[in-house]
Amino acid sequence: LELKRMSVSREHRGRGLARALCREVLGFARARGYGAVVLSTSAVQVAAQRLYEGQGFRKVGASYPSLLGRLLNFQIFHY
Repeated sequence: LELKRMSVSREHRGRGLARALCREVLGFARARGYGAVVLSTSAVQVAAQRLYEGQGFRKVGASYPSLLGRLLNFQIFHY
């Protein structure tokens, strides 16, 4: 199962909504027998990295989205 583009609007951040949404996705996946939940986030999204790692996700790789991304050292982390 892929978790893609999860976002909470700025005015609602800091209330635990992203954590709750993430738990809901993990419960959904578990209940339906998925073997893994995968996602990607950028190197600059430090809060997202903390959220995912706090929910038990572990980085399994990194990539660059383009040649420009490589030149700017803009990585995408894969969990």
